[in-house]
Amino acid sequence: MKNDQLLITNGIVLDPNRQKPEPLEVLIAEGKIQAVGSGLKATAPQATILDAKGGFVTPGLIDIHVHLREPGQEHKETIASGSAAAVAGGFTTVCCMPNTTPAIDTDTQIEFVLTQAARTALCRVLPFGAITKAREGKELAELRLMHEAGAVGFSDDGCGVASAAVMLKALQYVKMFDGLISQHCEEPTLSGGAMNAGTTAIRLGLGGIPAVAEELMIARDLQLNARIKARYHVQHISTAGSVALIRRAKQHGQNVTAEVAPHHLLLTDTACANYDTHFKMNPPLRSQEDVQACIEALADGTIDCLATDHAPHAREEKELEFDRAPFGILGLETALALYVEALVTPGHLSWLDLIRKMTAQPAAIARLKDRGTLAAGSLGDITIIQANEKWTIDPEKSFSKSRNTPFAGRTVTGRVAYTILGGRIVYDSNGGIASTGK
Repeated sequence: MKNDQLLITNGIVLDPNRQKPEPLEVLIAEGKIQAVGSGLKATAPQATILDAKGGFVTPGLIDIHVHLREPGQEHKETIASGSAAAVAGGFTTVCCMPNTTPAIDTDTQIEFVLTQAARTALCRVLPFGAITKAREGKELAELRLMHEAGAVGFSDDGCGVASAAVMLKALQYVKMFDGLISQHCEEPTLSGGAMNAGTTAIRLGLGGIPAVAEELMIARDLQLNARIKARYHVQHISTAGSVALIRRAKQHGQNVTAEVAPHHLLLTDTACANYDTHFKMNPPLRSQEDVQACIEALADGTIDCLATDHAPHAREEKELEFDRAPFGILGLETALALYVEALVTPGHLSWLDLIRKMTAQPAAIARLKDRGTLAAGSLGDITIIQANEKWTIDPEKSFSKSRNTPFAGRTVTGRVAYTILGGRIVYDSNGGIASTGK
């Protein structure tokens, strides 16, 4: 039975709206944040008191780029299993991409995802709609209808919109209702390879995807959007050249945001040396120079937020030859600890800055005004983190239906202790997943 109140005690509050970490209590009532302060007391007779034991108490983490595979690819993931993985990773809101089978390219498909999420999800699931019909890049999908049905943005993720004319129309159209275009930047005539174009690819005899394939599409879209000024977001940025383009565009006042995934902050293309398909992703792992550029761009604000690009695949698919195996890796359950390793431990970001890029910043990009903060009246979505807890990544214990991660066996620091949705505990690192998110 859902309690009226939840009081979180003995935690260190990390709220992007506050200037520094503070030891405070958090009171949630009727599913929303009621107060954050010192000496708070629960007033409901059946209130739950949760001892955070010195952990960080943060807004629920938000991921604006995940693949939940439903409809049509349920052997890889479902909304139910993907949301279970999400709450185990501390995420209370995830935005799912439309490269399903069939593509999420109509208001009916948007409604299906939202209905299925209401039935089975442990976290809040918000769908992106496709930019073009069937993600074929030829004709705009019904963007306005999908927006009105609940789509938080539009993407043909998995492939970029190749036609400049189609992208121009998309930007012009979404501008009319302040919609968001989220672009997978990959110029298709330069694509078709299996990994980053470079010396490792040459040595392995594999076709390469050059950095310029990403950079050309970003440059084109920024040019197209310079006068339109629609909301334009670059997904999973991976190259130093892309960073430079976005930095320059922001300096000139362009309406552009960007995200980066954990693997592009920790790994390089040399990890592919043994043909291990767990290191195959798109965009591909790049050079150390690219990794460093992305880290610096996070520190200076050029890259706005962090996203997992959680991409589950069945075991037998990843067991194919490197050039035939699908792109993508799991991300939801390991993201926080990997970001700590890449960004906090080396001193590139503070814990508060990290949480901002995993909460307030993605909320701002997706226009989710009721989350990403612990301000009174916000959704009672909370993540409690034990910052110094060490653990070893074991994909066999994943809540996802898939196991495809390159980080198996890696010892990491920083673990989610509790995930709270609307004042209800849906994940406890000791007790596991709640039976239902409702």
